[in-house]
Amino acid sequence: MILNRPRRNRSHEVIRSMVRENRLDLSDLLAPLFVLEGENKKIEITSMPGQYRFSLDLLLEEIKELYELGIRSVAIFPALEESRKDKWAKESLNTDGLYLTTLKEVKKIFPELIVMSDVAMDPYSSDGHDGLVCDDTGEILNDETLSILTEMSIAQAKAGADIIGPSDMMDGRVRAIREGLERENYKNTLIMSYTAKYASHFYGPFRDALDSAPKKGDKKTYQMDYANSREALREAQLDTEEGADILMVKPGLAYLDIISELKKKGQLPIAAYNVSGEYAMIKAAAEKGWLDEQKVMVEMLTSFKRAGSDIILTYFAKDMARLFREKI
Repeated sequence: MILNRPRRNRSHEVIRSMVRENRLDLSDLLAPLFVLEGENKKIEITSMPGQYRFSLDLLLEEIKELYELGIRSVAIFPALEESRKDKWAKESLNTDGLYLTTLKEVKKIFPELIVMSDVAMDPYSSDGHDGLVCDDTGEILNDETLSILTEMSIAQAKAGADIIGPSDMMDGRVRAIREGLERENYKNTLIMSYTAKYASHFYGPFRDALDSAPKKGDKKTYQMDYANSREALREAQLDTEEGADILMVKPGLAYLDIISELKKKGQLPIAAYNVSGEYAMIKAAAEKGWLDEQKVMVEMLTSFKRAGSDIILTYFAKDMARLFREKI
């Protein structure tokens, strides 16, 4: 009888390295960043140690550092003052406003950098929701929101965004945005759809960063129920048919099964968003001395690759890039 001993393939680091099935690479990582109004501002996000809201001048410095470390793609989110917000998210179309100005400047100074934008009403909305809110009923109005999101997407493409990131979860928004981009001749602008964005409790620190929590109610009528998995396959099929180029699962860590299913059954690249709550948990445990932050970071990010992610949006991007540099 031939005895099978799987441990033979684990007997030496060189052997382990040769047979390793999944490897992280810098090209996998996309760094989320926050921009705010003003100059010479760098404000730490209390619930996300090591993450900051930057004024544009300092954001450019941060991007320069990321670029020198080998990070070639970023996602930018705006943190606006309450006075800039209204029911219709009109500030999102202000060509002289914070966000569109930021996109223009970043692409002007870093033309080779891939810049992903955020398409949703909540950063600009006085209601704090991703869609238009009916005054009488409090309902999030799906179809009435689509034109707002489309105009927002076109404005961001004009400002230089390489990838449009609709994070709103309105039905039909990928088709509406794709048709708008085609109409305005932005045929090569990608759409990374937040395909399976769950109504998760892992988003708290992100909402702290943008001060974008709903003023009333919650987001459960448009974000997905975290108990559901087949529904994600339906969303993926629709987004693919409507013209998405990349499908995203958000959050990532608690939804590795969803990443795996979309990878197996779909045709498009899959992105995972390693969200703020996942980041904050590791940071908090590491500060207590309960975890080795670096080792857990690498293990967690590798799990996204193992599940099938092609792209990982992570607040650990800078730390991971430094680690890659140390190993070179």
